[in-house]
Amino acid sequence: MIVTTFPRTVRVIEHTLIPLKDGTMLAARIWLPDDAEQKPVPAILEYLPYRKRDGTYERDALTHPYLAGHGYAGVRVDIRGCGESGGLLFDEYAKQEQDDGVEVIAWLAAQPWCSGAVGMMGISWGGFNGLQIAARRPSALKAIVTICSTDDRYADDAHYMGGTLLTAGLEWASFFFGSMCLPPDPVPVGDSWRAMWLERLANTPLFFEPWLAHQRRDAYWKHGSVCEDYAAIQCPVYAVGGWTNGYKNAIPRLLERLTVPRKGLIGPWAHGYPHFALPGPQIGFLQEMLRWWDYWLKGIDTGVMDEPMLRAWMTESVKPASHHEVLPGRWIAELSWPPPGITPRRLFLTDAGLRAAATPLTARAVCSPQSVGKCAGEWVPFGRGRDQAGDQQEDDMRSLVFETPPLDTAIEILGAAIVTLDVASDRSIANLAVRLCDVHPSGESLRVSYGVLNLTHRDGHEKPAPLAIGERYRVHIQLNDAGSVFPAGHKVRLALSTAYWPMIWPSPEQATLLILGGTLDLPVRPRQATDALVPPLPGPQSAPPEKPTIIRRGDVRIERIDRIGVELGTQSKSQFHVEEDDPLSATAELRRTQTMSRDAWQIRIETQMRLSCTRNAFLLRGSLRACEGANEVCRREWDRSIPRDSI
Repeated sequence: MIVTTFPRTVRVIEHTLIPLKDGTMLAARIWLPDDAEQKPVPAILEYLPYRKRDGTYERDALTHPYLAGHGYAGVRVDIRGCGESGGLLFDEYAKQEQDDGVEVIAWLAAQPWCSGAVGMMGISWGGFNGLQIAARRPSALKAIVTICSTDDRYADDAHYMGGTLLTAGLEWASFFFGSMCLPPDPVPVGDSWRAMWLERLANTPLFFEPWLAHQRRDAYWKHGSVCEDYAAIQCPVYAVGGWTNGYKNAIPRLLERLTVPRKGLIGPWAHGYPHFALPGPQIGFLQEMLRWWDYWLKGIDTGVMDEPMLRAWMTESVKPASHHEVLPGRWIAELSWPPPGITPRRLFLTDAGLRAAATPLTARAVCSPQSVGKCAGEWVPFGRGRDQAGDQQEDDMRSLVFETPPLDTAIEILGAAIVTLDVASDRSIANLAVRLCDVHPSGESLRVSYGVLNLTHRDGHEKPAPLAIGERYRVHIQLNDAGSVFPAGHKVRLALSTAYWPMIWPSPEQATLLILGGTLDLPVRPRQATDALVPPLPGPQSAPPEKPTIIRRGDVRIERIDRIGVELGTQSKSQFHVEEDDPLSATAELRRTQTMSRDAWQIRIETQMRLSCTRNAFLLRGSLRACEGANEVCRREWDRSIPRDSI
């Protein structure tokens, strides 16, 4: 529901500068109650590299005016080196970014329109740095809302999963690389925009290079991973995510390991704010945040902390599809995490399939075609296209499969399934992908969860060790957290493969694994009568949207932001290729062209990245070309060979 009137009228400061102690100025857009100077309000900071003026304007329009209308200052700040902010950005989640964030919070708290209390909210990058800055304990930061984020930058982000290299990190790097090469807008910045832009172009790194250079969990990844010291966070935390999203596993960990007041919310959503994310149902997330902010920033007892620690969507079984508008289910709640009512149900891998009783398993070999994984969908679905895991039957047919008979009664799971396997390999490096599927009576296979493991990381991610050929190892793979129902009459299927392309990069050689035994532990949650007592969440509300005018110029889709008169165009192409029997044939190539214009001011950015490999190295190439009008102002190229480190 669109809300056009609020308890307090709102004004917008379109562009202001926040001074830092080193002289750098960070650009901000601020929504305020009209009378904030007379009746100061808490500030809610969203701190991002995504260009406040032309990058996040659509979602900002839905969210920040709503918060301001209910008595807060909504503040969107561009990180150093992005948008209209000064300085340079060299990597994600740098210490400099955190240092600047601490200064920004102090500046906000000192403004005449601010009550002195500050909160942080954000999704993805903004969820990450909310946790990271909370761990720095700025005195004015009273609470955070972290959405679709992680506490572990190595094990649970877009770069690596189970010690395997995710191609999602390459796609993210391609987007980020191009976005960071866009110029400041001359209208708010003035004549200095060109010098700022040229300095950016000359210093923008090929972001994927350092990520690829750190292939194990070292100090590079421990920086910014709040799991290194949960106790460093001393303000209340509301952790939010969705089952369809790549970022959900941190929520149970934060609930279990933080020592501060905390809440969790996991819906059906992909990567988006819950008041507009797909798959639905969407919820009144802005109303829920107001209850949180009113309690922690204004001292109003809204009852938000009297409710269960976790509210989660128990997803019903659906027909597999790569896009869902809505996922049916119901809300459930847990007073604590881990909840006492969840008990593992162990199933054994046997010659007859997955069974409740252990019987001998004849050794089974698995050596997958390299293209197994084409049904996987994206590592981080956004829900706006066909980016989710579809019917798994094709991948299942080319995997080693164990399954139950049709279930007599439904099974509901909440949390992480764990697979334990006894394996032996004919190669010193091998990957293993494990999928948990809900098989319909029609034969359709719905992926409920999955996990992957580079077997050299079997004892941890800091010191990988090669496999001894033919030696038996016991390995544990914790699958992604899930809240799902396996209905009566359906089967539970476990599918094993040595490849999962294009989600993960292949191992250097095509390995054959012997599966010598194993178990599947399902986190079974009995239906509880108290679930029916969970109070319903309200329907979504937001401020009025700001929609761009769409212009078609040939095959190019142009967005015109009428408020600022800027036209934006993006063309991108991604190609992933591997031969069925040759892991060294894997290549990924990503091209991106971005245009930005206003009347005679015309900017064009062309970027390209290509990743391939040999047995011993990753081969990374990149290029950048930037033009102002017809004039090329920057051309740079990269050609790197990065040694493979047990991956």
